[in-house]
Amino acid sequence: MNRSIPALAVALLAASSAAAQTPPPAGPSVIVVNGTATVERAPDRAFLQLSTEARAPKPEEAQQKNAQAMTGVQQAVKKAGILADAIRTLGVNLREDVDWVNGKRVSRGYVVTNSIEVRVDDLDGLGKLMDAAVASGATGIGDVRFDLKDRAAAEREALRLAVADAKGRAEAAAAGAGLRLGSVLRIEEQGERRGVPIPMMRATAMAAPAQAPTPVEAGQIEIVANVALTVAIQ
Repeated sequence: MNRSIPALAVALLAASSAAAQTPPPAGPSVIVVNGTATVERAPDRAFLQLSTEARAPKPEEAQQKNAQAMTGVQQAVKKAGILADAIRTLGVNLREDVDWVNGKRVSRGYVVTNSIEVRVDDLDGLGKLMDAAVASGATGIGDVRFDLKDRAAAEREALRLAVADAKGRAEAAAAGAGLRLGSVLRIEEQGERRGVPIPMMRATAMAAPAQAPTPVEAGQIEIVANVALTVAIQ
């Protein structure tokens, strides 16, 4: 009985070693490629930030002056044909303007700023809208952002073209290796669809002559899509 125990242990060890050396079942051979595509569209929508700033010795006075200025700006924007639901407040800020003189804190009064974002669906009137806002009391124009009303359609088109690009790459890779492709096993969108950013434009009340509207060039928007494609090899 004592002699059989070592023999059994050796047998179990040999079986375990053989199992460890046995390779796992092989899965289907595949090709994994990436595809990318860019779709260019002329923008048909813009988002414009307008701001007002007011200063006064007392905070309530600065607030009141700013409220009057922003009310005038919003009235001018609506007069230009912008609907109320296309205007939203981004932020209102009240702060004390402080200076230090000979190590002493000196108050320079209070400053109130108010910023709004305006959605503009008629780009032909964007320059005139800026001028009207400045004339009505806006002290700052910034962060002009162009976009598409139907961005989803452009994103779908870019995605379709990216998949087609990936399929072409897979076919080329298979042909180079003397192989034939089978069915598509997986399509993964890589990262987020993105639009190439448009440079920001900033302006002030002195930015353009009163007799000429502020020039605005929208350019093109690029929608970029990236995918990873996994295809079986026959």
